[in-house]
Amino acid sequence: MLDLLIFAREFVRSPWTTASPLPTSSAACEVALSPLPAHGDPVVLELGAGAGATSSVVARRLDGRGRHIAVEVNPRLASALSRRHPDVEVMCDEAVSAMAELAASGTSVDLVFSTLPISLAEDRSFLVAAGALLTPTGALSQVQHSWTRPLPWAKAAERALGDAFEEVVVSRTIWRNVPPATVTIARRPREHVVRPADR
Repeated sequence: MLDLLIFAREFVRSPWTTASPLPTSSAACEVALSPLPAHGDPVVLELGAGAGATSSVVARRLDGRGRHIAVEVNPRLASALSRRHPDVEVMCDEAVSAMAELAASGTSVDLVFSTLPISLAEDRSFLVAAGALLTPTGALSQVQHSWTRPLPWAKAAERALGDAFEEVVVSRTIWRNVPPATVTIARRPREHVVRPADR
């Protein structure tokens, strides 16, 4: 209930930065986290972490392993996330800037988990920043509301993902999300997106 209240309040305040009035469901999170290695110490980068509803699912999947970095541009949500999940490394920043900072520090990521609007995938700087962080077996998981898929900008974003990654798979509709959602999982960035110089 706390997540619903926080999200609704921030959505009313700034619908452009808080893209949804409801947090992503655990059902959609589980699909998005499916590429996460079952063993070892994986690194998860969560984009659009909100107040921590999705971070709770990530924390359960990691179960004390690896490293969990969460990016949230809204300072009020980022503050709530830090209080709720003190073990999570919270970055209050734009996604592309945060990813560039992590890449500059030499960080490699096993999973980039994004609940940000899929329209960001049209932005080459977003795709380059995400691709530059991924390990060779890493993946980008993007949650998308099902109703947006027929819209021109969503189709353009999906084409951009297909152009940027060798493998792109879209899940079945996740009806237990409100509104229903799909998850796009992209692997192996193409050379024209992430060149050696980008790394």
